[in-house]
Amino acid sequence: MPTSPTGRHDAGPDPGGDGRDTDAPGPPEAHGPYGDAAALRPDGAARDDAGPGVVRADGPRRRGGAARRAGTLLAAATATMLLVTAGCSDDGGGAGNEEQRDRDLGSQNLDWKPCPAPSEAEGGGTAPSPLPGGTKWECSFMEVPRDWAKPDGETIELALIRAKARDQADRIGSLIFNFGGPGGSGVSTLPAAAQDFERLRARYDLVSFDPRGVGRSQPVECLDDPELDQYYAQDATPDDSTEEKAYSDNLSSYDAACEENSGPDLPHVGTTDAARDMDLMRQVLGDDKLHYFGISYGTELGGVYAHLFPENVGRAVFDAVVDPTSTAVEGSLGQARGFQLAFTNFAKDCVARGDACQLPGSTPEEIQQFVIDLQNRLEKKPIPGIGDRELTQTQATNGIAQALYSKEYWPLLEQGLDEADGGDGSLLLALSDAMNGRNREGQYSNLQAANAAINCVDFKERYSMEQTKARLPEFREASPVFGDYLGWGLMGCKHWPVPGQWETPDVSAPGAAPILVIGNTGDPATPYEGARAMVQELGKGVGIELTYEGEGHGAYNSGSKCVATAVDQYLLNGKVPASGTVCR
Repeated sequence: MPTSPTGRHDAGPDPGGDGRDTDAPGPPEAHGPYGDAAALRPDGAARDDAGPGVVRADGPRRRGGAARRAGTLLAAATATMLLVTAGCSDDGGGAGNEEQRDRDLGSQNLDWKPCPAPSEAEGGGTAPSPLPGGTKWECSFMEVPRDWAKPDGETIELALIRAKARDQADRIGSLIFNFGGPGGSGVSTLPAAAQDFERLRARYDLVSFDPRGVGRSQPVECLDDPELDQYYAQDATPDDSTEEKAYSDNLSSYDAACEENSGPDLPHVGTTDAARDMDLMRQVLGDDKLHYFGISYGTELGGVYAHLFPENVGRAVFDAVVDPTSTAVEGSLGQARGFQLAFTNFAKDCVARGDACQLPGSTPEEIQQFVIDLQNRLEKKPIPGIGDRELTQTQATNGIAQALYSKEYWPLLEQGLDEADGGDGSLLLALSDAMNGRNREGQYSNLQAANAAINCVDFKERYSMEQTKARLPEFREASPVFGDYLGWGLMGCKHWPVPGQWETPDVSAPGAAPILVIGNTGDPATPYEGARAMVQELGKGVGIELTYEGEGHGAYNSGSKCVATAVDQYLLNGKVPASGTVCR
């Protein structure tokens, strides 16, 4: 489940445990509000009583974690789509030729070509289908400095995707998306989520990218697929000195593998680097201003961009907002409370349906105790899951967290808990796989590897075993269901080979254009309070607060006409809503 050292994770259990947000059984984040998630049954088909056969998922970022940040998610469910262009290198990462290094990267011409299927690191799947009206997706690579402190030095390539605006004559420019994580592939998520943004394509080219370290953009690599199966099955809530040593050793081995396979890139995959990449992207795309839609961790990335380049901010929207003032502990505790609130709302809903609820208990408290008892039983004895894989306590908690990203997942959660109580762990394991970026073929995207690398190079905190154990009572009080997992996630960056940059990011942006900041009162991964903090930190006249009183991670695609209208009017027509607007 979610356990991360920073509490920012839209991505699901991360090997490190800093808890930022990840948006899925496919590419990036199988749990957020954006992107299609294929049916999560092991056979690929939802049962008739399982609720929707297709689940929405995104991924938020959170600063907290389950194995490193186990749970959540800034990510996008079984996203489907793609990337890379024929004629480009397979991994999109090679260094530029010597003679190219001195050229002005801002004047480079992108070679847009039809998009192939996404790579394994992006989650796999099929090439994206054309949009309504026949518009085809196009992919390309953009060169950026490997190290922004040496802009004339070695370069790497970032993977990009776009769909052109329907009305080129009335086109405003490009609208760049980041869907969260950190670690989610924008190249695979944007086509999966495109139906939610089709109105915006009236006047914008829809553009997204794999940030450095993600997907086909010089991806961070750590463990292989069989090793990851073992890693995610580990006991992430040790109870004695033997288990504590095993947990710490597992984290250390994971981090050592990341250093061995991606060491030279690890210092350069942080949020500040990604923000500088976005300003270069703005130039290369030919825009005077950066028009931006950031979700979950994407709001933190957008805030850092606004701080670095306030004069270049165009029309921007932050949805499912990460609190920029939270330290690692504060972020993880906030997420513990957020997931606990979402679980309580799920239990209340189940109780309200009376005999239709499949779970035992006539009160939310009794349903919570049923789940805690199930977790305790699984710690002692895992149950059959999918194939020869078992459902462990850690994976069950992860699957529960995954299902709380959206009310659309609640029927799956209810069914999965009922089946696990009867000895069938397949559905909860499928939900856990979705959060970890594992597809049905047993292949993992690099979602969690990138999530760990970005979180640990961003945040300075490095919690020891003793410091972590001292904070556990706070986490258990904040969430009886998720507290242990998120608390232990504080150790996620303890062994990381690269130092972190900040305690909290600076997002002050005096002089920037208005940024619409949307908070959802029922968001489990990025609690509502983060939106108010972001508005205050951006500065007077910059952050424009909009509240959605609803459930789930994110608001724009929630079905609220009020939210959708406010966002569309701002992005398409420049009409800024009154700060403090409330949508129900």
